[in-house]
Amino acid sequence: MGDVIRIGSRESILAVRQAEIIREQIERCAPGVRTELVTMKTTGDRIQDRSLEKIGGKGLFVKELDMALLEERIDLAVHSLKDMPMEENPEFPILACGKREDPRDVLLLRSGLERLPRGGVVGTSSSRRMHQMKRLFPECTFRGIRGNVQTRMRKLENEGYDGTLLAAAGLKRLGMEHVIGRYFSVDEMIPAAGQGILAVQGRKDMRYEWLAQLNDRDACAAAAAERQFIRTVGGDCTSPCAAHAQISGNELKLTGLYYREDAGTYTVDTAVADIAHARQAGEALGLRLRNSL
Repeated sequence: MGDVIRIGSRESILAVRQAEIIREQIERCAPGVRTELVTMKTTGDRIQDRSLEKIGGKGLFVKELDMALLEERIDLAVHSLKDMPMEENPEFPILACGKREDPRDVLLLRSGLERLPRGGVVGTSSSRRMHQMKRLFPECTFRGIRGNVQTRMRKLENEGYDGTLLAAAGLKRLGMEHVIGRYFSVDEMIPAAGQGILAVQGRKDMRYEWLAQLNDRDACAAAAAERQFIRTVGGDCTSPCAAHAQISGNELKLTGLYYREDAGTYTVDTAVADIAHARQAGEALGLRLRNSL
């Protein structure tokens, strides 16, 4: 690794802001380290007219950054953990998880609306969000929508949507809380595994001792439980399944949603464990729910 740490990021405004958050943390905990942002457009960013499920999943947001790590054009990559494939590439491990931002999903409304109208049109390309919204607003209809925060807001005003769904974390990192029309509690709408957590990825043969100071204990434990749950139920980062861990001291409470797409049925349950056994808790809850349907 050279004198400058090159931090890779997608080129969207939100992705760059998230990379800057990690960059600022690195410079605080390792004052002698110089950093540089390297941005790139990923396949997932380039293809906006089809759903992620149809073009290969959210892994399309990371493969260009993986290649940049492999070719040593960057030293670290910063991702929203919820966008990373559940099966991690052993060549490019997750080295640290930043402190979790607000994990909730939120509703943005078209200008002039204070709430979703009966029979309103909701834009979302997330099957997880759509299936849970159908329980909360069964009279609404749903249409796919893609793009970054700014693109979605434009589509909301110009393309016949009444509302769209996003993660609170991204809007808060951009200082855009004022556009949020409604927050959904983590019980109303169980978040995606890893939602609100920034993952720092690097090459397996490199040593970044100062990254230990960035690694948040609670976020790391929550990530381990949530991602293991999704792996166990056979889901991925685009599946309707969901998992969210809440941590109090050394206690982890994991809530999981398992959706059987072939049968159109779902089940929700919780498990409590010590954070030292976060991954095992995710696996145990996943097995219990998978065997219950």
